[in-house]
Amino acid sequence: MARGGRVIRLEAEAIPAAQRLDRTLADAVPELSRSRLKKLIEDGRVRIGGETIAEPSHRVKPGRAIEIDVPPADEDGAPAGEAHALRVIYEDDDIIVIDKPPGMAVHPAPGTPSGTLVNALIAHCGESLSGIGGIKRPGIVHRLDKETSGLIVAAKHDRAHAGLAAQFADRSLSRTYVALVWGVPSPAWGEIRGNIGRSTRDRKKMALLRKGGRPALTFYKLLKALGGGTAALIECKLATGRTHQIRVHLSGRGHPVIGDPLYGGQRKPPNALNDEQRAAVAGFRRQALHATTLTLVHPMTGETMSFDTPPPEDFQALLAMLEAKA
Repeated sequence: MARGGRVIRLEAEAIPAAQRLDRTLADAVPELSRSRLKKLIEDGRVRIGGETIAEPSHRVKPGRAIEIDVPPADEDGAPAGEAHALRVIYEDDDIIVIDKPPGMAVHPAPGTPSGTLVNALIAHCGESLSGIGGIKRPGIVHRLDKETSGLIVAAKHDRAHAGLAAQFADRSLSRTYVALVWGVPSPAWGEIRGNIGRSTRDRKKMALLRKGGRPALTFYKLLKALGGGTAALIECKLATGRTHQIRVHLSGRGHPVIGDPLYGGQRKPPNALNDEQRAAVAGFRRQALHATTLTLVHPMTGETMSFDTPPPEDFQALLAMLEAKA
C-alpha cells in the first residue's frame, strides 16, 4: 500500500448477498465513486480472503471479508497548487464555497495554465483535499466564466463531489445572478427558453439554435431601470446550466449584458447617458454579471444551505453611475 493511504476492511457480515464485486463495494463504501472503486479493483488493490481480485464483475459470495487498499490522492496529473488570496464564504471537511473575483478562470486551460481557482484551491485546502477520482484536485460541478464574479462551490472528496453533481443534474442546486444589461426588459419578469449550442459562425461563441443544441431555461426579473431607460439591473435564475447561458439568452432578447465582448454588450453607449456615464461604461472591461446567491443541500449532512454575496466594487460603481440622473 502507498504511504499515506489507508485500508478499508469490510467484515464478512457486511456482505449480505452474492453480487458483483464493483456493486458490493459501491454499496458498502459510498464515500468513493463507482469509477474510483472500479479502478482500485483493476489496479489489484482489492483482496477477498487474502486473494487479489482484479475483475469488477467477480461475483462475491456472502460471508467473505474484503480489504481495499486506498492510496493517497495522487498529485501527479493534478495542477500545481498556487497561493492566491481567496474570499472563502464557507468551508468544512467536505465542501468549500468561494466568492470568485472577476478575471480568475476556474480551470487551467491552454490559454490559462496557471492562476486559476483550481490552482488556488489546491494550495488553500492542503491536506483536507482528499482528491477526486484519485487525483488531488477539487471537484467543481458548475462553472463561472473567467470574467463573471461570484459564488462557486467545490467538493473536497469523491462522495461530496457525487452529491453536488447529483444536485446539479436534478436542478436542486439553485443559483441566482444579477446583471447590468442594455435596455429595459418587458415584461418586467418572465422566462427565456431556447436551445443553446456552439455557433456555426464563430466556434468561440455559443448561440441560440433552432435545431440541435441543448434545452436551456432562464428566469429573469427586472430590479431597476437605469440611465433614463437605457439600461437595467436584473436578476436571473438558472433552471439549466449551459455554457454562457445567461449571456446568450439575454442577448437573444435584445438585452446583452453590459461589457460583454462576445454577445453585443460592448456596443456604443446611447446618447441618453451623460459623459461620465458613457466613460464609466467604456471603462468597464468585462461582462457585468455576478453570481450572488447559491443554495444547496450539504452532500454529507443533508442540511439546506444558502449563501449570498454582493457584487464587487467595479460592478457597484457602474451601477451607481447608471443610477445617477443623466
